[in-house]
Amino acid sequence: MLSGLDHLVITVTDISRAVDFYTRVLGLDVRYRDRERVDLMLGDMALRLHWTATDIAPRAATPTPGSLDLCLRSRLPLDEVKRHLDALSVEVELGPVTRQGATGEIESLYLRDPDGNLLEISRPKR
Repeated sequence: MLSGLDHLVITVTDISRAVDFYTRVLGLDVRYRDRERVDLMLGDMALRLHWTATDIAPRAATPTPGSLDLCLRSRLPLDEVKRHLDALSVEVELGPVTRQGATGEIESLYLRDPDGNLLEISRPKR
């Protein structure tokens, strides 16, 4: 019945700050929809930023900044990702550590976005 994920909404307190983080730190491309919604492209899907004070409907029952726990796949080896994060003074909370991904073992780094959402950056373990 379903074939994939089109977009995932991330509720943020400051759109500009979130766009800066996701573009500068994670290298995502940005597409501005309007003042309260921005798409950050991740392949053929979008991480859609919604501002906390939006009137957009329908929306989640309790949209809360900092409540997301998201695992993203990296094209780069994690040591390169770590060097990039270090160069930008972005704290790695944990990792690299071995975890279980959707299709097998992965190696992961954990960090947080400006709203406190937990981001896991992973690579398949070979």
